[in-house]
Amino acid sequence: MHVNTPLKVHYYGSAVVLLGTRDEEGRPNVAPMSSAWWLGQSAMLGMGDRSQTARNMRAVRECTINLVPSALADAVDRLADLTATDPVPEAKAAKGYRFEADKFGAAGLTAQAGELVGAPRVAECPIQLECRITAVHPFGKGCSAFEAEILRSHVDESLLVPGTAYVDPLAWDPLVMKFCDYFGEARNLRESTLARNWRMPRGRLGRAA
Repeated sequence: MHVNTPLKVHYYGSAVVLLGTRDEEGRPNVAPMSSAWWLGQSAMLGMGDRSQTARNMRAVRECTINLVPSALADAVDRLADLTATDPVPEAKAAKGYRFEADKFGAAGLTAQAGELVGAPRVAECPIQLECRITAVHPFGKGCSAFEAEILRSHVDESLLVPGTAYVDPLAWDPLVMKFCDYFGEARNLRESTLARNWRMPRGRLGRAA
């Protein structure tokens, strides 16, 4: 039986990404988020306006989107209550957040220079997207939606279907956020009609290097 309830969280199952940004002085920042979705060669990123990441993207108009494998869950969680905003906003301080200038170091992650943007990539992430912020839209109370144009994609070759520009879904195990907890090791339930219509090379899946 369905019941009416005002759900406090609407993370039904979203990929976790690490956003790499820099401020106007070139200081790097990295932050986890799971309010991201893609359409064509663009991504939409939802962020609270008071976050340092949002400020950086507004000011510098670029970022990197680093797709996180499930094996990096611990590193992501080390960033969960850190902020590069000093002083820490009151609402975040009430939730236990603390200031950290070197979030890469605190998480045990490695900053890797971008090729087309000044924002850092995350070396440990096997899929990295360099992006330009093309528009910012108000979204709800105190939040914004950032349109990010994907300029260049970097993919660990072990994830690629040999001889193609497709990621092998059997090789890629994303970290997923469901209702504020981390999940991984998703299993393939069945072949999809969408994959067939998009001419996914099904016969070569599972053969990534």
